[in-house]
Amino acid sequence: MTMFRISEAAAVLGVSPDTVRRWVDGGRLPAERDEHGHRMVAGADLAGFARDRIDAENGSGVSSARNRFRGIVTAVIKDSVMAQVEIVAGPFRVVSLMSRQAADELGLEVGVVAVAVIKSTNVVVEISEVLTR
Repeated sequence: MTMFRISEAAAVLGVSPDTVRRWVDGGRLPAERDEHGHRMVAGADLAGFARDRIDAENGSGVSSARNRFRGIVTAVIKDSVMAQVEIVAGPFRVVSLMSRQAADELGLEVGVVAVAVIKSTNVVVEISEVLTR
């Protein structure tokens, strides 16, 4: 079974290692000690925790789109017809192209909190060599 160090779990969840330690200490995220006394989180436990955390944050919703990234708008480029909006959500950067009218109606400008909702029929999945052992 894949095991994650506290810092690796933090990187996957997009939070600080101290936050993961608090979750472990508070009993929200199960962990065990390795032979060196370091806390380790089982991959299955981390996946379940991440899923529950996202479900709680996003709610059940009424949309068929399940990929939601809450973040802050970091750039908006508009011309007379189109707008390009960049959102940074944790360690992720999402760029959306939309009509200028939609961007104006949503009030999208740098510093606004927004949610990028993504529904796609083609998603590429890669294995992170940093976290695989």
